[in-house]
Amino acid sequence: MEKGQIVNLKIDDISNEGQGIGRTEGVVVFVPGAVPGDLVSAEITKVKKNYCFSRLVSIDEPSEDRIAEEEELFPCDGLAKGCGGCPLGALRYEAQLRLKERQIKDKIARLGKVRDPFVRPIIGMEEEDNDGLGEYRYRNKAQFPVSTGGIITRKGGVVENLGEPAVGFYRPKSHHVVDCPDCLIQSGAAMAAAQALREFMAEDNITAWDPKWEKGLLRHLIVKTGFTTGEVMVILVINGKGIPNAQKLVEMLDDAIYEAGYSLESVAVNINKDPKSSEIMGDDTKVIAGSPVIRDVIGGLTFEISPASFYQVNPVQTGRLYGKVREYCGFEDYDQPPAILDLYCGVGTIGLSCADKAEAVVGIEIVKDAVINANRNAVINNIVNARYICGKAEEVLTEYVSGEGKDEQLAGWISDAKIAILDPPRAGVREELLDAITETSVDRIVYVSCDPATMARDIARLEKKGFTFIEATPVDMFPWTGAVECCSLLVKASGSEA
Repeated sequence: MEKGQIVNLKIDDISNEGQGIGRTEGVVVFVPGAVPGDLVSAEITKVKKNYCFSRLVSIDEPSEDRIAEEEELFPCDGLAKGCGGCPLGALRYEAQLRLKERQIKDKIARLGKVRDPFVRPIIGMEEEDNDGLGEYRYRNKAQFPVSTGGIITRKGGVVENLGEPAVGFYRPKSHHVVDCPDCLIQSGAAMAAAQALREFMAEDNITAWDPKWEKGLLRHLIVKTGFTTGEVMVILVINGKGIPNAQKLVEMLDDAIYEAGYSLESVAVNINKDPKSSEIMGDDTKVIAGSPVIRDVIGGLTFEISPASFYQVNPVQTGRLYGKVREYCGFEDYDQPPAILDLYCGVGTIGLSCADKAEAVVGIEIVKDAVINANRNAVINNIVNARYICGKAEEVLTEYVSGEGKDEQLAGWISDAKIAILDPPRAGVREELLDAITETSVDRIVYVSCDPATMARDIARLEKKGFTFIEATPVDMFPWTGAVECCSLLVKASGSEA
């Protein structure tokens, strides 16, 4: 295989980044813009040992699952301009579900080393969801990078933008921001806030962050929307101490969000001055208008959400996911209500949704604001059998398992726990935490993951530690993207001393 070579390919899979995957002469070729079922011609642009990258030259025979242009099922201008936010935007929704279900099964078999794993049919979104919008407008959290195409320093040190404000999403594998006046998977509140920010930046000559020169003020716009309450929180991530004429921006945001049918309840500024940081938000957040939290309702429970706390992005599918978690907890299999370990608990949503069936819920989370929210969420829902601790899950659990924990009530709940719910970040669960779990009385693990590859890796680790994979259910929390949530059940093998 050589650079510049034209190859003909049948696309049979798609990567998490949305690149079509084909094979020729035993070599994997990644083709941006291609979907499974396409017959394409592609030009090789980069050659590696076992795979190649390419440029799509032509679609010689479109897949039957490809959305035809005249159908306009996903009429997104940003996608046409190169936005990388919806890599499955050319694929029919039913085909997306089949693809994700197959990928889950493949990863559990290949990386989890489970022979012919039992994977239930994926739970997709339905036409009546989101007031009839189905798999559109489902996100309650938007993270928009902000750009003006760079900045320039004039005589006298005056910094000016090179272009017009762009609030949108990155092109694949780049930091070029594609402006998205309307994103079909974001809430109306998020798009209204983005437009207000564009207008404010243009009117007041506000600079955007330029990674080349490591200068400029606005880096990201984050919008959180309570779908049930209509409450909205706006977080402005900046490289500086504050935003000039911030009160004007707050008023513009308030008017725009109200016109979209929502209520702006909180505006916060987050300071991130680290030019090399891969994290969107820094450590310092200040509320400049309104409340420090917004509220939303899932499964009859009310939750408070702060700027730094994690909260599932698809409320409709979150309800279905938590229903599957409750099913996998298998409460009916226990003679008495079991204690639950809710690890990587965020603001406590999963554990609190199970608290009515549990003796106790012990949540552990490293983000302090999320722990404060979790304990507060227990209080506002009159749940008295839940406690949340701030710290690294592997360290806190190891401390109590070893007998060094000083809180007697927590020590008792942890030592008696029968169920562990794991909802880790994309990197998966640390080995030390898996070891600590095996030292408890836990005989059932419900593993929730947005990264099937690391979940599968951890399934293999848990099987070596005495647990057996039973089944998994994918839940499509992220239509039109390559991401998928999955809930897996593992139980302690009979007679295991692990």
